[in-house]
Amino acid sequence: MDRTEQLPPPVTIINPAGASPYVLICEHASRFIPASYKGLGLNDHDLARHIAWDIGAADVARALSAHLDAPLVLAGYSRLLIDLNRPVAALTSIPDVSELTEIPGNRNLTRDERERRVQSYFTPFHAQVTGVIEGRVKAGKAPAIIAIHSFTPIFKGFSRPWHAGILYRRSKEFGHRLAEALGGAQKHIAENEPYQIDDDSDYTVPVHGEARGLDAVLVEIRQDLIGHVEGAKAWAERLKHALHALS
Repeated sequence: MDRTEQLPPPVTIINPAGASPYVLICEHASRFIPASYKGLGLNDHDLARHIAWDIGAADVARALSAHLDAPLVLAGYSRLLIDLNRPVAALTSIPDVSELTEIPGNRNLTRDERERRVQSYFTPFHAQVTGVIEGRVKAGKAPAIIAIHSFTPIFKGFSRPWHAGILYRRSKEFGHRLAEALGGAQKHIAENEPYQIDDDSDYTVPVHGEARGLDAVLVEIRQDLIGHVEGAKAWAERLKHALHALS
């Protein structure tokens, strides 16, 4: 019997030729970790938590891609191996602690192992994102970048009241309009909560969006609202209507 593990690609592109003015990105789409890493020393419960991936984000992103006829770039591996929305020099790029959980398999990594993860997961993913975006820019169809994420209802004991947050920095008008199109504060839609965009802790918006002069936002949806099929479908539908209102 062939016991060779079948490994997924580091990146999957859905609908690369889609006609939408938006490019969708899901950096934390998967919790897959190759067997050779032995779960990085974590149990199955921890590997199903937010520390390993953004629960529900891939389901929302896939449905939204279909609704908008938009290209979507999905990650194939867990953020615990290397976080695709962090600069590789960031302390949180390969965390040895996530939230309050220690990650034994990320402790005391050699330079070679860090570089191997960069070359195996980070570089291929962002090369494909670059290809999709630059192909559209060259064709005279400069897109807006929408990254789809999710966040935990409770973080380190704090109960988060927001249903979703639109994170932006330079794209102030676009980000504000999107938040308002989703219902604004009356519908529990926050702006720049529960996180803020920062060069030291973010990669997609600063590099793929701002550096190219493109509108770019990160959409954060609370996990309990999209951690099931119907919730993910409902939020994809909601985002579809909001984004159509902006285009």
